[in-house]
Order: sequence, then C-alpha cells, then structure tokens
Amino acid sequence: MNIYVSNLSFDVQDEDLKDFFTPYGEVTSAKVITDRETGRSRGFGFVEMSDDAAAKKAIAELDGATVENRNISVSVAKPREERPSRGGSGGGGRNGGGGYNNGNSYNRNRY
Repeated sequence: MNIYVSNLSFDVQDEDLKDFFTPYGEVTSAKVITDRETGRSRGFGFVEMSDDAAAKKAIAELDGATVENRNISVSVAKPREERPSRGGSGGGGRNGGGGYNNGNSYNRNRY
C-alpha cells in the first residue's frame, strides 16, 4: 500500500521517514519529495508497505502524531493524476495575449 505523509519537518530525510513506519511492518520504500531546483524538502513524502493490514495500522496510529514538533498527516496515497504537459509555445509573443504593455493602442496612448 502506498501512503502519503504530509506536514513533515524540512529536516526529515528518506531514512527517517522509513524509520517512522518500520515498527508497523516491512517498508519497501520511503521517499521525501524535494524541490527540483533547491533540493530542499517540500514537507511531504510517500511510504510503500508490502502488508496492507500493517499499513492501515500505521496510518491509524501515525496520523496526527507529533514528529519533530510537527503534527504529521498520514493517509492512503491517491493515484497520481495525469497533468497536461508544461511544454509547448507558452502563449503570446509581441502581439499575442494580454499582460502589461502588450502593444495595444489603449495601453500606449493611456498617459
């Protein structure tokens, strides 16, 4: 079962996250999600446990628990939604679209 853990301290590492759940059963993976640019924790992560009963017990007992002075939230992870690609043309050039000083005569002649 995949478990979502949020409101983590920014100091929590993958191994720490795994250690929180190990007393409840086998943890097959534990990952704190980090910012791509800075490498800093984003304050949430995912834990994968092989035994669903153990995972449910861990969720029940750890949800709302205080870890490093923060009350963490623990729940069953929802499947990741497909999001549209961020690539592409990205909108207006000189004459395309709105925005400040977009070349429209209204903006040019306003003052």
